[in-house]
Amino acid sequence: MTAHTAVAPATARAPVSGRRRRVAVVTVLAVGTAVLFVLTIAVGSHPVPLTDVVRVLAGSEAVDPRWEVIVHEVRLPRALTAAVVGAALAVAGAQMQTLFRNALADPFSLGVSSGASLGVAAVVVTAGGTAGGFTGDLAGLGRLGVVLAASLGAGAVLALVLVLSRWVRSAVTLLVIGVMIGSAATAVVSVLLVYAQPERAQQFVVWGLGSFSATTWPDLAVMLPVLGVGLVAALLSTKRLNALLLGEDYARTMGLNVRRSRDLALFGTSLLAGAATAFCGPVAFLGLAVPHLTRVALGTSDHRVLVPTCMLAGAFLALSCALLSQPPGTDAVLPLNAITSLFGAPVVIAFLVRSRRGLQGVAQ
Repeated sequence: MTAHTAVAPATARAPVSGRRRRVAVVTVLAVGTAVLFVLTIAVGSHPVPLTDVVRVLAGSEAVDPRWEVIVHEVRLPRALTAAVVGAALAVAGAQMQTLFRNALADPFSLGVSSGASLGVAAVVVTAGGTAGGFTGDLAGLGRLGVVLAASLGAGAVLALVLVLSRWVRSAVTLLVIGVMIGSAATAVVSVLLVYAQPERAQQFVVWGLGSFSATTWPDLAVMLPVLGVGLVAALLSTKRLNALLLGEDYARTMGLNVRRSRDLALFGTSLLAGAATAFCGPVAFLGLAVPHLTRVALGTSDHRVLVPTCMLAGAFLALSCALLSQPPGTDAVLPLNAITSLFGAPVVIAFLVRSRRGLQGVAQ
């Protein structure tokens, strides 16, 4: 079900109380994100003293050389991944909810996640080498093969959606097409897994649970620039997104090229979601829940404020989930998507209950 809403134009000057509220929200999120970043590095199966964490982050040597290795090679890549991926998914979700004017839209509504899953499933099935061909070659590359396969799958779905968008004027229709493409890709994944070896199918299931812990510095050297481009593009598109808040017809009267703006938003969102999924698996609920929380906290849907605050809120909540997924003092690792879903589901339910019109739009 789609949901429409009439959103008042963002005013040029917010009331003083509104500005104070927003400054307070941003300050709390910035400080909280910094604290969680350090805690995510310090807490784990082998706790690292906070003083040593700060020393290593500042470029000094830790008291114990072991802490240096743990912080630099294991914990710091995990914390950076959580912060950047959380920010990316939150911003992508905000763009999707504005573009389609649908409170339940998220970064994966266009089937990008399903496309990535299809690519990974193809690698899983051919991992034994019996199928040969291109996917068999990817399977021989290990984790790099999985990342490349996920990227190719997500890119293929994005290309299909962008091609179809040239013939579709309605954003709602495009959203439905994306959902159908995702459903078809998921169906193909289910068929492929029937022919996979049990241990390979288990690997796919583990990948589908999501993780911030698998990335390495070479991974980050690729992932961070890609996500950085997507985030900068979102920051530069805030005026277009504000125009789209009132609907495509109103945006046209303002002189906005709606089709071009829609294509740019689709590409940017898919870039963020595709890269995040390729390296971390399909991380659920952050892209859906964080924009709603941010709108409620700020009291506005003005994207000039919403987009940068979503970055902070996404990083904050992703770091919280990363911290909760690895209980201190144990080797146990909880599924990331179990943590994000336990958080995200109540948030979405509370938003829907709180909404004055039920499903009548995005929270103001």
